[in-house]
Amino acid sequence: MPRPSQRLIALLAAAALILPTATFAADKDPPPRVANGLAQTPPMGWNSWNKFACNIDEATVRRVADAMASNGMKDAGYQYVVIDDCWHGPRDANGFITYDAKRFPGGIKALAGYVHSKGLKFGIYSDAGRQTCGGRPGSQGHEYQDAKTYASWGVDYLKYDWCATGTRNAEEAYTLMADALRETGRDIVFSMCEWGTAKPWLWASAVGNLWRTTGDITDKWDGKHDYSLGVLRILDLNEPLYPFAGPGHWNDPDMLEVGNGGLTTTEYRSHFSLWALMAAPLIAGNDVANMDKDTRDILLNKEVIAVNQDRLGAQGRRVRDDGELEVWSKPLADGSRAVILFNRGEAAKPIAVDWTELGYPATLKAQVRDLWAGKDLGVMKGQFAATAPSHGVVMVRITP
Repeated sequence: MPRPSQRLIALLAAAALILPTATFAADKDPPPRVANGLAQTPPMGWNSWNKFACNIDEATVRRVADAMASNGMKDAGYQYVVIDDCWHGPRDANGFITYDAKRFPGGIKALAGYVHSKGLKFGIYSDAGRQTCGGRPGSQGHEYQDAKTYASWGVDYLKYDWCATGTRNAEEAYTLMADALRETGRDIVFSMCEWGTAKPWLWASAVGNLWRTTGDITDKWDGKHDYSLGVLRILDLNEPLYPFAGPGHWNDPDMLEVGNGGLTTTEYRSHFSLWALMAAPLIAGNDVANMDKDTRDILLNKEVIAVNQDRLGAQGRRVRDDGELEVWSKPLADGSRAVILFNRGEAAKPIAVDWTELGYPATLKAQVRDLWAGKDLGVMKGQFAATAPSHGVVMVRITP
């Protein structure tokens, strides 16, 4: 038998061989999370909530898909047809989600197939809590089951809400569903609708493809209305977050209200222009099967859409704030700038922008094109000025 001191020496020697490896394994950081590679430009499409809320059914979705495929929306870049809340049935005996068979008699899989047959993509909605905001079954505790179901139905886009979550940690909840979606092997854009409470822009660039930055939008120009916010209130909350947006990960100031009747045509044009400049997802929320000409002209302006879809992926921002009068700018991949002269006031007023505010030398000569008038305004040096209507914009592209 060795003496105690010898036994101790032997044990310490053995530990020296084992413990460093064990300690290293325990302390080793997990591999870095990698983005899913989707939504390299801001997603474009349609969502049912702003117009139809819980009054959604299969016939409405088919009518929307038909319209988008034929009215120029698909050609302009709108891809996703997304059913929001209230499509759900109960969970079955094994815990798998079902659909409301009265509202969707043909089934969600067949409906997704119909949307795909129109050359469009299909999206659906769930929630990180036990219930959705509309009181239907949420995905908490069923994340992998639900992701598997969505993939089997042909889902291409998931909007994931934040009602009935209790004390749940947002980063944990959204990461869990992101992992579940990846596990399916299907490409599914992940839209995180957590309202910005947990500051997802700080941690979600490799978790989701877009994240809500504010509370819900409402079809009002400004102010807070119950739990919802007007366009200007959301605009001011989303603008400072411009450093966090980029290809595959976008700040989402909520869906468009264009065409829903609460704003003037001028205000809707401003709403669409500013969302486009901020590289926001362009998700229409109106009845696209029954649009008037003004609504169609706004939603289908391909030159404004091109600013939103620019491959550089920069979020535009406010470069000057004179109270009621503002200048906004977005750098584009070809070196040009998209610029908005924005008038919050109650009367039309002239606004000027100097090239130096856009990062150009004062001596530069540049071509200016009006994106709403659809015409070139000529070559200008050092400055551009125009009169913006009340609550309106002048939106131009400035190309050296």
